[in-house]
Amino acid sequence: MAKEKEFVKDIADIHENFPQWYTDVVLKTQLADYGPVKGTMVIRPYGYAVWELIQSEMDKRFKETGHENAYFPLLIPYSYLLKEAEHVEGFAPEVATVTKAGQTDLPEPLVIRPTSETIICEMYSKWVESYRDLPMLINQWANVVRWEKTTRPFLRTSEFLWQEGHTLHATAEEAEEETLKMLHVYEEFARNVLAIPMFMGKKSEKEKFAGAQATYSIEAMMQDGKSLQSGTTHFFGTNFSAAFDIKFLDKDGKLKNPYQTSWGTSTRMIGAIIMTHGDSRGLCLPPRVAPIQAVIIPVAMHKDGVLDKCAEVYASLKKDFRIKYDDRDYSPGWKFNEYEMKGVPVRIEIGPRDIENGVATVARRDIDGGAKIQVPFDELSSTLKKLLDEIHENMYNKALAFRDSHVKTVSNMDELKDAVDTGNFALGMWCGDRECEDKIKEATAASTRNMPFDQTPCGDKCVCCGKKATKKIYFGKAY
Repeated sequence: MAKEKEFVKDIADIHENFPQWYTDVVLKTQLADYGPVKGTMVIRPYGYAVWELIQSEMDKRFKETGHENAYFPLLIPYSYLLKEAEHVEGFAPEVATVTKAGQTDLPEPLVIRPTSETIICEMYSKWVESYRDLPMLINQWANVVRWEKTTRPFLRTSEFLWQEGHTLHATAEEAEEETLKMLHVYEEFARNVLAIPMFMGKKSEKEKFAGAQATYSIEAMMQDGKSLQSGTTHFFGTNFSAAFDIKFLDKDGKLKNPYQTSWGTSTRMIGAIIMTHGDSRGLCLPPRVAPIQAVIIPVAMHKDGVLDKCAEVYASLKKDFRIKYDDRDYSPGWKFNEYEMKGVPVRIEIGPRDIENGVATVARRDIDGGAKIQVPFDELSSTLKKLLDEIHENMYNKALAFRDSHVKTVSNMDELKDAVDTGNFALGMWCGDRECEDKIKEATAASTRNMPFDQTPCGDKCVCCGKKATKKIYFGKAY
């Protein structure tokens, strides 16, 4: 029995030390490990399998909306970064540069991409000539480097994996439509694949992407009441296309700069999964990105017929589900604890009594105690399909209920501070002034998250200065 409890003992109490619980879960479940260079991580096979499933689901959505994948160089001439003043100012503190090749000084420093707007714009300036070349709808799956001072696996690392979409359009209206369309793609993906509810809205001027005219985000609430920005979309206008001299001959015979968008999500999504759905037993993975959707565990495996029946069930299910059959020489209880820790949605137990009764014992990870049911062997496939969908819905509804119960409407600074200090988002009115935004951050450690599209007022005065306010916005502490 002592061995069966080791898994839970190896992670901190989720209620007493949430940050340490998070790190323990990442390491113990073998999602990732620390890399030899400070601030980097090694994504282990289990964690990378989650990322591959995220990639697959998102890539399908990108292609359904007309986008194509390409790949651009990791190294970017430093001079490219200087072409858009706001962009270079925003990224300069995080940029890593290469100045030598072997022992030879390079004629110009090269930037290891923190993002790819500049190199992609340089190529677009060669590829785009006419309105017939538009829209240009390209996505890239890549790694980027941003030299972060404070790091944590998946949430903020010096190197991380992501996708970045970059599109060009003939009109501002088309580009703005693209910006909002991709924001809704992200929200739908988070809801229907990750079982995570998101707040969608527009960022403040302070929080927008460097070089953008407008930035939108999806924000998830973690179980400690902090926000995790999980995806952003940006409307650039002609800021970059003008700086990089991208021009097209329009239908009216005039040369014009196209309008541009950019949008991205990253391996931060894995951090969001951990902190939204995890519990005192470890990970709880949404079925649609779980590398193992169900594990088959033999009980009394030395008894005649048990291993044969397990192998038979495995063969019947593996073509339709991501199934693992674990016949290692460990006790069933030890395996139960291991797969609970790793967040496997469903456990299928098969022992002599089950075989005698013509059923398998099925337990689900998302409910305390496993909610075991007996399922006839010939109904396992249909039951498992329904069960995985039920688990997804339950996980989403549980996360939604938690989120909605941790949003407090506030009307002044005292209420705002109390809300965020007790693990909530604060929803209030804001005058729109940067000075108030900065004062709120200094006094409460909370930043503006986004302005919801439904701007029905929840008051008429700014929570900070008390002046007339027309912007409704979420405030929260954030990762």
